[in-house]
Amino acid sequence: MWKPAEKILYEAQPGHWPSADEAARARLFQPLSVGRLRLASRTWVPAMVPWRATEEGDVTDEVIGWYRRYAEGRPGAIVVEATGVRDIPSGPLLRIGDDRFIPGLKRIVDAVREASDGKTRLFIQLIDFLAIRRRPEPAKYFESYLRVTDRLRRALGAEDWPEARVREHLRGLPEAELEGLLSARELEALRYGYRERVTDLDLPHIAALPRVLPDLFAAAARRAERAGFDGVELHYAHAYTMASFLSATNTRSDGYGGAREARLRLPLEVHAAVRAATGKDFVVGCRYLADECIDGGSGVEDACAFGVAFARAGMDFLSLSRGGKFDDAKQPAIGWAAYPYTGRSGYECMPARHSDAFGPFGRNVEATARVRAAVRGAGCATPVVVAGGMHSFEQAEAVLQADQADIVGFARQALADPDWFEKVRSGHGDAVRVCRYTNYCEGLDQKHKQVTCELWDREALDAPDATFSVDGKRRLLAPHWQRRPNP
Repeated sequence: MWKPAEKILYEAQPGHWPSADEAARARLFQPLSVGRLRLASRTWVPAMVPWRATEEGDVTDEVIGWYRRYAEGRPGAIVVEATGVRDIPSGPLLRIGDDRFIPGLKRIVDAVREASDGKTRLFIQLIDFLAIRRRPEPAKYFESYLRVTDRLRRALGAEDWPEARVREHLRGLPEAELEGLLSARELEALRYGYRERVTDLDLPHIAALPRVLPDLFAAAARRAERAGFDGVELHYAHAYTMASFLSATNTRSDGYGGAREARLRLPLEVHAAVRAATGKDFVVGCRYLADECIDGGSGVEDACAFGVAFARAGMDFLSLSRGGKFDDAKQPAIGWAAYPYTGRSGYECMPARHSDAFGPFGRNVEATARVRAAVRGAGCATPVVVAGGMHSFEQAEAVLQADQADIVGFARQALADPDWFEKVRSGHGDAVRVCRYTNYCEGLDQKHKQVTCELWDREALDAPDATFSVDGKRRLLAPHWQRRPNP
């Protein structure tokens, strides 16, 4: 992963932990009720993919255990991992593209309701993504994957050559000569693996996305409602389809790209379709980027305009992230796919303990505050969720007291300690496992391994309730908190 040149080492300093009485008076643990969104506290566990589903996208006991464990801490809300709206192969990621997934998803709902005693609201994140392939062996690329076009033949002066000879010739050329022959996209497919973009209007299925996606998201949301979820979070962030429509890099010429208003068009149409397909009390919000953090990408001014448009359209919440794009991802090893959290934009999404002068904590607060101010300036009360390096009570409470956000999302910190919310609320903050921000969990995610935390995955391995990763070396869930009496 990319790291800032300074590489200053930071240690999380949570500072003062509140007593139970202080926590009860804090804004962080006050209820929130704005429109359809009603939370028992202003604490939020953002979507994180734990790689525990089956290859067919089904819920497993390991998935149930993951969400049950978060619910035991009773945060205000949990967002279930990015869940595909299409019923297509996508590895061990949850899917919601067919009615057959509803019973499994209902098991998650029931587990969270039971473990939180009904205190935690549960949303599911709906995602669409385009095709991406692994970086190929060069010989295989020239043998099977590269299209031998008329343009390529002319560049080679090989108009009369059989295709097999063209492929053999290319396979033997040095890198420098290939750069003068292959197009930018062909070189990318060779060096990084093939990747579709929303701007590939020559591909019929890409051109058809504005006609197809509203119905796919709407059908997925209906299934979520039938499974018992309180609402959905539309995934408009990072490297995926909807974020790519919002991006300033979207140059589609069909009315869905170019100007900011055109880039907003499909996200608003998807929201409208989902809203129309679900009940009047069903929550529909979105997660999008406060800043893409790439050259030529959307910045905070775009995010402010998007936030105002989403709020005016009736979104029930806005959850802000940043970065995490394919555009600056590092070259993957042969046989691996590009990972959108390896470049500078990926670092901005998941900053680590080695950082620049700004540091890894609360890196998204300022941009989120600007979005919230724009939304309030437009006369909208839509709740705004901030996330990114949030780990301490003092930090979270300060953000809320300063009206920089309405809800605080704890992702890696919740992974490090699912009981953070209950410990802090009950005056036991000194028992919190504070995230070290080494991004150990992100390293597992990049390799599509079951995600755990280094602070607990080798602890109490002989406990009778411990469940283990597929290699049998790591426990899959944090040990349960043995609560001590209040002093």
